[in-house]
Amino acid sequence: MHVTEKVLPNGLKVLLKEEHKAPVVTFQVWYRVGSRNECLGKTGLSHMLEHMMFKGTKKYGPKTFSQLVQRNGGNDNAFTSHDYTAYFENFAADRIALSLELESDRMQNLLLDPKDFLSEREVVKEERRLRTEDDPVNTMVEQMMSVAFSSHPYQWPVIGWMADIDNYTRDDIVRHYRTYYAPNNATIVAVGDFDTKKLLVQIENAFGKLQRGPDVPKLTAVEPKHVGERRVIVKRQAELPAVFAGYLVPTIQHHDSYALEVLQGILASGKSSRLYRSLVYEKQLALYAGGDYDNVSADPNLFYVYAGVMPGKTTEEVEKALYAEIDSFKNEPVTDEELLKAKNQIEASFIMDQDSIFFQAMQLGQFESVSTWKLLEKYTDNIRAVTKEDIMRVVKEYFSEDNRTVGILVPVKK
Repeated sequence: MHVTEKVLPNGLKVLLKEEHKAPVVTFQVWYRVGSRNECLGKTGLSHMLEHMMFKGTKKYGPKTFSQLVQRNGGNDNAFTSHDYTAYFENFAADRIALSLELESDRMQNLLLDPKDFLSEREVVKEERRLRTEDDPVNTMVEQMMSVAFSSHPYQWPVIGWMADIDNYTRDDIVRHYRTYYAPNNATIVAVGDFDTKKLLVQIENAFGKLQRGPDVPKLTAVEPKHVGERRVIVKRQAELPAVFAGYLVPTIQHHDSYALEVLQGILASGKSSRLYRSLVYEKQLALYAGGDYDNVSADPNLFYVYAGVMPGKTTEEVEKALYAEIDSFKNEPVTDEELLKAKNQIEASFIMDQDSIFFQAMQLGQFESVSTWKLLEKYTDNIRAVTKEDIMRVVKEYFSEDNRTVGILVPVKK
């Protein structure tokens, strides 16, 4: 993986990767700030600031950012997670200078107009209603996360709690912006059809003049080892019950993450996974079943499994069946076929992402934001090295009752 890395004198990190298959380029700016950098009472500030980043600067007024990008044949967007906030533009290769101009300008010159702030706050509140409060399963998962983490900021949702959103002030947003949106807390990632030496000079000219910000406050919160099962029951108007179970596990900075990712492929990925085959096809206890493990995370996070309860069946039956599938890994090694299939799927997905300059940049940005992009260089080797014994070991290590948080959705009538 040939990536050019440079850190400018103001602390801005730059990662460039030439890809000449097509005359296009993706330009991304990753800030190491997300909901984990917030505090109770101010949850969701990072997401709110993401919205405000499109509201204009002195040089480029409100609504002109995306219009300029589209007028030049490109597209742009942004996203916020627990660990980072990222902004991107995809362009024809000869338009990359516009990205440099726009992104360097809004890194330090955002207007944050009071009227725009108030109207956008209402937009965010409506987004929360649509995505979470009107979705019973998402509501239950949100409550489950708040119970799974007692000492770490992963306990609150990226979008924030509604009461916090309602109480934001413009000063809160300004403070967040001035603290975290600085060259020394950002990484530029560009992949595409460009000359690295020339682009590096352009980036230095556009971003090198920006002032370094104060050192960003370090997050010192650590989730203690769980010493007993945690449970949450959510009663909402819904069609059917659902069961979720999450286990606190390490992420990409820990070597066990590779075995956990292969486990996820065998246990919970797709309709040929053990969970789906057993609970949906064979036992007919669930309408759907699966799981997820977000290994690209700055701190230990949840590996969770879930199932939607079939009409006429109970949450108790489904929960018992979920644990039975997990426990089967503790008692008997996976088959050669299962192991090979899961590894091949992970590797194929990783390699196919390389076909897209956007996803190449995404991988670099995500890994660099939570650890280092250099983990990508040995990623497939580490996946290939996972053994049956590794899988059995991590299941015994992390998938215990005491390390489990359970969320149950109980439907109620209107």
